[in-house]
Order: sequence, then structure tokens, then C-alpha cells
Amino acid sequence: MTSMKGKWLFVWAFVACIMIGTVFSASAEPIKLTYSCFFPPSHVQSILAEQWCREIEKRTNNAVKIDYFPGQTLTKANQCYDGVVEGMSDIGFSVLAYTPGRFPVMLAVDLPMGYTSGVAATKVINEVYEHFKPKELNDTQVMYLHAHGPGLVFTKSKPVLKMEDMTGLKFRSHGTSAEVVKALGGTPVAKPMPETYEMLQKGVVDGAVYPLESNKGWKLGEVVRYCTANFSSAYTTSFFVVMNKDKWKSLPPNVQQVIQTVNAEWIPKHGDAWDNSDMIGLKYLLDQGGQIFGQDSKEAARWKAAVTPIIDAYAKELTAKGINGKEVVDFIAAALKKYQ
Repeated sequence: MTSMKGKWLFVWAFVACIMIGTVFSASAEPIKLTYSCFFPPSHVQSILAEQWCREIEKRTNNAVKIDYFPGQTLTKANQCYDGVVEGMSDIGFSVLAYTPGRFPVMLAVDLPMGYTSGVAATKVINEVYEHFKPKELNDTQVMYLHAHGPGLVFTKSKPVLKMEDMTGLKFRSHGTSAEVVKALGGTPVAKPMPETYEMLQKGVVDGAVYPLESNKGWKLGEVVRYCTANFSSAYTTSFFVVMNKDKWKSLPPNVQQVIQTVNAEWIPKHGDAWDNSDMIGLKYLLDQGGQIFGQDSKEAARWKAAVTPIIDAYAKELTAKGINGKEVVDFIAAALKKYQ
């Protein structure tokens, strides 16, 4: 009797294993999702986003199918987050700073802390999110976050060798980067990244602030000539990949588990991609005849001192909103020091 019971237990265990192994192929109709990304399809970050889609499909044995819409073809860059909340897309990938005032804790990551790599910035932003779990992102399901390498100063006609050279120049910027431009003596012109090339080409602005990768990724190396390597005052930009909350809740637990596993794998991929593409962007700028100028320790210290009030003021703003601003800023500084 015991032997027969053992045999049946073995049979049921075997059947259970078979069922688990084929769970993703049991559904006749795949789960269909839409993904909106503001990066153009040729950009490395867009390529990574589409690879994420294909990896989810592969690991669910096509039980999930994702229609990928790059280049703002489904929602515009500054509409992407709300588009996810409202169900215009199931998944969205854009810039947190394009929705001003909505993400006070997470946008502290963008402050000019002196970033030197995308790997470090990406580790910092995910650590900040995991530590504080700010309610500002509660209206979506966060897939993951990442951030680019050092945001530097680029100009079209006049090199910026010292801070005074910023005076009288207009720079395309947004969010924190606009504050950096202002603190350094320039005039910020707040526009999303996809408009930068045309603004520079037509002379609407004299320059822009962005990471080196954008020289190739957005072809900006064709319309700027000079780069100032102002690492001491370098900011970053935070990017989100989020899913509609209701859509996430509707997914079977096994699908959710697959997505969470892939999310964890994609975080370092984005960080590495930012740094690799920075090197490619630098080469692209130089190949177009561009020049890059470093800063001596004295000038670098001046720039760092000029942007420090931005950090202090932001901490006070957070505190006024009932958030411990000093704790947030200190946490970011400590995390950056650890990963830098």
C-alpha cells in the first residue's frame, strides 16, 4: 500500500513538473502589451528596450506579445508617464524630469553631484528607489530605473573654457540641467531632447547640456563643435520604465515573475550601455572635427561651488514638502561615493 502511494506521488509530481514546464504555452491567445519609448529606434537605449520586449516574449514562450513603439510614435516624451497611467500604453520609457514637480524624491538623483559614469548613476537611482520607495511612483508599477553618464556642456560656435564664457549663451536643457545652466551663468531653454538637434542647427540655442553619448545617439555631434569636460559639476538624468498598474495586476503571477527577473538583468545592461555609448559619442564628436576641453583643479572647484547651492536648495524644497531633504541628498552622495 505504501509502495503504491509512493508511485502515485511520483506520478503526480511528474505531471506537476510537466504542467509547470508548459504553463506559458497553455493559453490560446497571448497577452498583448504596448510599449512606448521616446528614444529613436537606432539609439542604443531603444535597442535595449526592444530587446527587453523580445526577452519577455521568449521566456514566456510567446504567452506575452509586446508591440514596441519607439521614437514617440505612441506617446510624446513628456506625455509618456501619464500615457501609462491613463492606459494609452501599457509600458512606457521616458524621462522623469519631463513631468516637473511630480517626482520630488527621485529627481534628487539628477542633481549636479559630480557624476562620472552611467553605471554609477544607474546603481544610485535604483538604490534610492529601493531605499525610499517614494509614493510618487505608486500610480504605476515600476519595472526599473536608470540614469546616464555625466551631463556636460556643449557649444556650437564658441568654446567654454571658463565659467564666464557661459554668460550670454542659450542652452537647451530641462529640469535639473536647466538649473545647472543658470547657476553657471548661461540661459536655459527648456525643451525635450528630441528637439535639440533642430534647435542647434537653426541657431535657436548656442549649445546644450547632455551626456557624451548623445553626440552619436541623437547625432548632436553634427551640430556642436566644443565640449567642456565639467565633471565636477556634472548632473545626470533619470529614466523610468513603468507599467500600467491595472495591467500589471491582471498578469498571471508566473508572467510577473518572468518580468521581474528580466528587469533585474536589464538594469546593469542600461548602465553599461550608457558608458559604452559615451565613448562612442566622444569619438563621433572628434570625428566630426569637434574638440573637448578639460578643466584644471581651480576651475573645476569654481564650477562645483557654483552648483552646490542647487543641491542645498533642493534639499530645502523637499523638506518643505514634508520629506527629509537632507537625508535624501546625503543618501545619494554616499551611494555615489560608493559606486564612483
